[in-house]
Order: sequence, then structure tokens, then C-alpha cells
Amino acid sequence: MKLTQLVLGISSLIFSAAVFAQSYPNKPITLVVPFPPGGSTDSVARAIGPKMSDKLGQSVIVENKAGATGTVGAGFVKRSEPDGCTLLVTSLGPLVIAPHLLASVPYDPAKDFDFITVAVQSPNVMVVPASSPFKSVADVVAALKANPNKISFASAGSGSSDHLTAEIFWDQTKTDGVHVPYKGGGPAIIDLLGGQVDVMTPNINAVIQHINSGKLRALAVTSTKRSPLLPNVPTFKEAGVNDMVIYSWQAVVAPKGLKPDVKAKVQSSVISAINDPQVKKSFTDVGFEIVANTPEQFAKYQAEESARWKKLIDTRKITAN
Repeated sequence: MKLTQLVLGISSLIFSAAVFAQSYPNKPITLVVPFPPGGSTDSVARAIGPKMSDKLGQSVIVENKAGATGTVGAGFVKRSEPDGCTLLVTSLGPLVIAPHLLASVPYDPAKDFDFITVAVQSPNVMVVPASSPFKSVADVVAALKANPNKISFASAGSGSSDHLTAEIFWDQTKTDGVHVPYKGGGPAIIDLLGGQVDVMTPNINAVIQHINSGKLRALAVTSTKRSPLLPNVPTFKEAGVNDMVIYSWQAVVAPKGLKPDVKAKVQSSVISAINDPQVKKSFTDVGFEIVANTPEQFAKYQAEESARWKKLIDTRKITAN
């Protein structure tokens, strides 16, 4: 082989490698939501998807894979190719609660995912149907004490933040209710609206429209101060229940092993989508607070949150049943 042919061959290989490295994404991107449509996590995925598509030049598809408190969808993403084309948009449950609550999960949150960003966070809110006799937190406490294990509390699933919010509420008020887990926030809210269950403590953003329309009554929020969306609704501390400061959050992770340049592109596209003025307003209008942190900050936060919820679950002896 002549020297010129060898040089040309090497140059061609280098060029091809460069083109391949720059080709991400070379196929549609799937945002896996480990819950049914209609809940907070699903709404976050569907809000950022179109803007990610604009940024990356590929279609972005939202796929709901519900089951086992979100661990089915999380396990699916863990087993996917780490090419940046399959991402998990999840609540805190599968990442920092379910691993301590369930006997086993098909992944290790700290080892099997590349952390992209915590997108948003929001407090929870105790709500009851408009037809409910409960007008305050004190009414709920009185009913629980008068009817132990009779008042039903819906949740998005065992181990979800609304489930653990109920557990903390019962612990703080020395009462007991009936936990009714659903396969996602959407189905739970539908039954709450229909009066099939008595109480729920979901993310504020999941129910603010029903509160504003008068279909649900808000009794208290889990934030440190009153929500600007519900200025007339007290915090739990104001309502007489301490240690009820709880924030839910939604985040994006990928299968472990993303190439650095791909991870950078994924993170950039997600952050850009979150901070898009239209998307940002749609989030804050329903009570989300923008986080949009770095992968390093997310990894540190995940470890802190995991330790916090593990301690609660162990102390309370909470089970998935």
C-alpha cells in the first residue's frame, strides 16, 4: 500500500469516527415514565419532551411503563442501552424510597444510573372531595381518632411520597388510617374526585386545577411556608401538625455508562427544556419549583434523600402492603 493511500485510509477512519461521535441522537429518544398517564411525573415528561426534540433534532416519545411502585419502568431503563436514547423521567419514589420499602428491586439506584438532573420539586397538599365533611386538618384528625382504620387515604402507590406523607401524618397525630395504593397518581385522583376514597396528600401540581375548580378542598400543605398558589391554605405546622415538611421531586436519569459527550448533550437538552420560558411558566403556574441541578449535585442529593427515607421507613416499620 502506498503511503498516500495509508494516510487517506487513516484520515477516512478518523473522519468516520468523528461523524459517529457527533451523530447523537441518531434515532428517536424515549422518555420512560414508570407510572400511568395523568400524574405529576407524566406531566413533567410531556412538558420537556417537545423542547428536547427541538434541541436535539430528533423526535422524543413518552412511554408509560407502570408497575411495582415505579420499579418496573426503572428496571427497564436500567437494562437499556446506555446510548442516551432511553431516559427515565421519575419521581423520587423509585430512586430513594422503593429500594428501602420493597424486598427487592431490579436495580441499584446509586450504581445503575447516570444522574442527569432533578428537574423540579413541589410540596404535597392534603385534599378531600368537595362533598367531604372535613373542613380542616383538625376534622380529619378527629375522624381518625373516632374511627380508627376507617378513613381511607389514596396514594400513587406504596412508597410514593403521598403514601409516606400519610404515614408521617398518622405518626404525628397518633392515629391510623387505611392506605389505598393505586398504580399512579392519575387513577388515585380520579377515585378521590369520585368520592371512592376520603383523603389524599398528592403533589400540589397534580391537583391544583381541581382545587381551583372547587372539586377538591385543600386542607394543608407540606411546605415550610404557604404556597403562593394557595395563600389561604395553612401549612401543616400552622394546622397543628409538626414535622410535616415534605417535598416531592421529579428527575431524569439514564442507564449507567453514557459517553461523556452524550451525557453532556442529554443534560443540556433537559436543562434547556426545563428553563424554556413557556415550559417554566407551565411548571410554576401549577406549583412546581425549578431545580435543574447538575449531575454531581443530583448524585449528592440522591444519597441524602435515600438516607432520609430509609431512616423513616426503618423507624416506622413501613411496608409496601
